[in-house]
Amino acid sequence: MRVGLSKTLNGCAVAATLLLSSFAASPAAHAEEKLVVWWNKGFYSAEEDALLQVIHKFEAKTGVKVELSQYATQDIIPKTVAALDSGTVPDVAYADTFNFQSVGKWAAEGKLEDLGSVLTPLKDQFDKTALDTVLLQNEQTRSKSYYAFPVKQATLHLHYWKDMLEEGGLKESDIPKDWKGFWSFWCDKAQPAVRKASGKRVYGIGLPMGVDSSDSLIGFLTFAEAYNVVMVDDSGKLLLDDPKVKAGLVAALKDYTDIYKKGCVPSSATSWKDADNNVAFHNKTTVMTFNPTISIPGKWLDDSTNQTLTAEQRDEAKKNYEERIRTLPWPSKPDGSPMRTRASVVVGVVFQQAKNKARAKEFVQFLLQDENLQPYVEGALGRWFPVKTAAVKSAFWNGDEHRKILRDQFAAGVGGYEMTRNYKFTTVNNENVWAKATIRVVLDKVPPEQAVDEMIDRIKKIVSD
Repeated sequence: MRVGLSKTLNGCAVAATLLLSSFAASPAAHAEEKLVVWWNKGFYSAEEDALLQVIHKFEAKTGVKVELSQYATQDIIPKTVAALDSGTVPDVAYADTFNFQSVGKWAAEGKLEDLGSVLTPLKDQFDKTALDTVLLQNEQTRSKSYYAFPVKQATLHLHYWKDMLEEGGLKESDIPKDWKGFWSFWCDKAQPAVRKASGKRVYGIGLPMGVDSSDSLIGFLTFAEAYNVVMVDDSGKLLLDDPKVKAGLVAALKDYTDIYKKGCVPSSATSWKDADNNVAFHNKTTVMTFNPTISIPGKWLDDSTNQTLTAEQRDEAKKNYEERIRTLPWPSKPDGSPMRTRASVVVGVVFQQAKNKARAKEFVQFLLQDENLQPYVEGALGRWFPVKTAAVKSAFWNGDEHRKILRDQFAAGVGGYEMTRNYKFTTVNNENVWAKATIRVVLDKVPPEQAVDEMIDRIKKIVSD
């Protein structure tokens, strides 16, 4: 989708425009200042409307025309890479997956503009994890700076169908809070109980495993977090030769794949893309799943006010959101300590090759003001969490149980990802060595120890190149 946006013209300006249109194009018309912005498509209309509102306000303030192009998540990075190769880049770009797949590499290669002048004055307003994500190494200058701007963040959440569980004669208080007991419950108790009661071949857990799925990447690394795995130190040095690290990876991979091997995950999960675990859950073919945002319940909240649906469909969606779908806290780690998930801080960039870098920085600074960024984040209906501390205090996050658990999960503390400490993990993530290891175990039938050895060897090769 491509949308051109310009500020509303007053009566005099309209008259002038009509007069000029009767003549050949003038030099002044060609001189109109333009800012080219590429942005990831949002999930919800409220999110899109909030972005457009920011752009309208920026245009009204500056007189600069913003040329906005929006792309689906799977398209925007290939599109941006092609633009970098051709030398024709947007002035500002944002994608939901820049953080995992590209921004660290681009910063290292000197392809990103230093945004320190924008972010440093705002430093005290941001969550520390968010700022750490965009403090990146430039290998050309051998220094670190803010080479991206944080927009919003998310972490991994657990969801289940309360009505399906109750159909099987089980209730929320039956769900164990310890690691082993939690995963066993959905596989060994919930699945057979719901199958017997419903007569349908439903699965206890929708566990993403596809190589083309970022959900599988985030899911496996969360299991590794449960085993206290630290693969990279603060200086970016690999710790994969530490026997404790390998043991943790093996334990995480075994837990992740045993669920599938016991028949508690749909066989199609090995080829799932990011939306497929959502679809399986919405279709009630799985009782429980996890997701890197709360877009699963959010879909029903959006449907509940969608005027293109019937009143009956809207009412059903409202019941799904408020009564039937539950978001629940993570169980404790295998060692009994509280579980900490990781924060995916999604970011935007200004490229070194951008034609209008001064205005690009001005736009970024404008977007990051609380009165602009907060409505945009909240427009995603809780799918994303704020990166600015003031916005976390908004009453929006007390709006319902899904958002409260999301907020509490962040308040308990979240970790970061390896690529923020070693940019070459963007390539590791692009290859999704984590999902490839799970496939080796569940489809190729290799032992978890062998799959982890292969994974470690591949990570070392990528990082050493």
